Order: sequence, then structure tokens, then C-alpha cells
Amino acid sequence: QVQLVESGGGLVQAGGSLRLSCAASGRAFSNYNMGWFRQAPGKEREFVIAISWSGAVTNYADFVKGRFTISRDNAKNTVYLQMNSLKPEDTAVYYCAASRSRVGVGALTNTGSFGSWGQGTQVTVFS
Repeated sequence: QVQLVESGGGLVQAGGSLRLSCAASGRAFSNYNMGWFRQAPGKEREFVIAISWSGAVTNYADFVKGRFTISRDNAKNTVYLQMNSLKPEDTAVYYCAASRSRVGVGALTNTGSFGSWGQGTQVTVFS
């Protein structure tokens, strides 16, 4: 298991940007595929974006294509979520997650595929 700590959330005006970070500690970070999920009040946790252990493959939810990007620095045990052109509907708690699953990143879209989770960071977008 890895321990995950998110940071970088906050309050931003619509159209603005934020970069979230997720720092990992514990077992070899580079062995894990990583993902970001989000949960808005009263809604289920939903998949946002994921990246393979090497950083070579990514997968995006349709609602973030062209706006959000994911990257990782295995030397720093950190994964990043760059969010641009933010909308009020992006308001949610954002969670970082790690997966040891052998399936391709394209299949890592459900919470059950991820075994380690951070505590979440709040992102609030106002219009």
C-alpha cells in the first residue's frame, strides 16, 4: 500500500486554473497506476482521469477532455492534475488513488480498481 496526500485545492473563478498534487509514500510509487476521482455533494464518486505507472498512457473522462491533464514524476513520488477552463460543475472534493491492477489504464475507471486513497482536497469554482 501507498499513502497518498493531496494538496492544491481551493477557490477559483470560472475559467481559471488549479493544479492539484498528490504525494505518495510507502511502497514503490512507480509500480502503481494513478487516478483522480471527484465527488460532489449528494453525488457518487466519479472517475476523472488516470495515468499508467510509466506515465506513457492516460485516460480521461469525457467531461474533462481538453481541459484537464495528468502527469507524474516518479522521482518525486508525485502525480499532478492540471485543471484549466474550470467550470462551476467541477466543484467537488478531488481524490487521488493508486492501483496495482494489471488491466490497462483505459479500464481503470471504477473506484474498486484502486486500493489506496488520499483524504481529498476541495475544489470550488464560482461564476
